[in-house]
Amino acid sequence: MSDNDDLKVVQELRGAHDQIVKELHKVVVGQDQVIEELMIAIFARGHALLVGVPGLAKTLLIRTLADTMSLKFSRIQFTPDLMPSDITGTEVLQEDRTTGKREFRFLPGPIFANIILADEINRTPPKTQAALLEAMQEHQVTAGGKRHTLEQPFFVLATQNPIEQEGTYPLPEAQQDRFMFNIWVDYPNEEEELMVMKMTTASYKGEVKHVLDGNAIMRLQELVRKVPISEHVIKYAMQFSRMTRLNNPQAPDFIKKYVAWGAGPRASQFLILGAKARAVLNGRFYASGEDIRAVAHPVLRHRIIPNFSAEAEGITSDVIIDKLIETIPRAEAESLADNRLPRVTQ
Repeated sequence: MSDNDDLKVVQELRGAHDQIVKELHKVVVGQDQVIEELMIAIFARGHALLVGVPGLAKTLLIRTLADTMSLKFSRIQFTPDLMPSDITGTEVLQEDRTTGKREFRFLPGPIFANIILADEINRTPPKTQAALLEAMQEHQVTAGGKRHTLEQPFFVLATQNPIEQEGTYPLPEAQQDRFMFNIWVDYPNEEEELMVMKMTTASYKGEVKHVLDGNAIMRLQELVRKVPISEHVIKYAMQFSRMTRLNNPQAPDFIKKYVAWGAGPRASQFLILGAKARAVLNGRFYASGEDIRAVAHPVLRHRIIPNFSAEAEGITSDVIIDKLIETIPRAEAESLADNRLPRVTQ
């Protein structure tokens, strides 16, 4: 594909993004930052964890997003008695009516869809949470010694309630690392909350239209991977991970004081992919340091583990990320912001 063709696809992706946002706002009020981060994760071929208190339309947002795409949608309500086979599927003994022979056949579970809503993922035991690991990483399920490939595209969008810990099973750090983004869903502002009250207490019912299908999404995902990025920007992204590690002699003093465990190489990978996807959604066929900073919080939020001193002083991972953004030199990364690079306009 030529550069002109790539730029046309960038324009197509930007137009699809704008149309999806328009359709989502027929049902969901506000949450622009959450919507943008969800779109970045999808087009970067990643999974997302949405964290927020009850009643902030996390489930509604994901279900509506699925409605805007011609994809198979599956919702899994995680409960304490949910078993791994309830997610992945199981083998059952069935009789062939024509031959009379009995044989094991695999009955696919709800994981065999394109968009998976893992609702309240922290309410199920670790062995069931772990059933998602292979599907999320390898895009396949193994049952009875056989591998069953999942249909593409495939996303896991999970929700989690941060305020209620009784009867819950916090996700292990290793499994949280499988999620590209940890998206914080905050309260609406006064104007948005007023609009929510008007919409949800009347007979209004928003109807959303399909914008993209599976083939179009996979084509756009391939485009995101082709977005050029300067080596300076790659090194800039790497610093956000490397500076959080206690064994790095160049780590700032606040990292050594407040961090128990830092981010691994996967964080750098997701920073770069997220930056590329954000650039395209903003009509640019290049990724810059600004894009890295824009995705730093959702990528690093669940990968930087604050220590006891940080918790005692109310220092969260978001505060540590803010300090990193201020500390890491950005001059070289900004050198890519060159007017000669192509930009799509509408």
